[in-house]
Amino acid sequence: MSSPKIFLDADACPVRKEAQKIATRFGVKLVMVSNGGIRPSRDEMVEIVIVEKNPDAADDWIEDNIVPNDIVVTQDILLADRCLKKRAIAIAPDGKQFTQGNIGMILGMRELNQHLRETGMGASFNKAFGPADRSRFLQNMDLLLHKAIKA
Repeated sequence: MSSPKIFLDADACPVRKEAQKIATRFGVKLVMVSNGGIRPSRDEMVEIVIVEKNPDAADDWIEDNIVPNDIVVTQDILLADRCLKKRAIAIAPDGKQFTQGNIGMILGMRELNQHLRETGMGASFNKAFGPADRSRFLQNMDLLLHKAIKA
């Protein structure tokens, strides 16, 4: 099996630099997929992919290009589910991993929260991204890459 790649759903991703550092440390390719606004990298292990400006273009491109054991960094729960179905690994920028064991509950909560917002009964309480989130991301990416490389 070939070495895993890291795919980054790069639009508004708060851990681009961290993902690049860890990819470089492990010697794996990092593919940053975006609708634009990402600066080119001089690092030959970093590939920048610019897709159309429609809402699902980056998600579709990532799904079409991942293989089992690749790692996808995304905040998008629906994309994470699509990646898991292709046997890729999915992790959020805050370091929380999406798994077959938790994705059903996460999708259910997403749907419930969307319904509550639409009925005016819910509010968005997204906490700010902080140092603990960044640290958890780095720690869990390290563990996931070790496992993915051994697989």
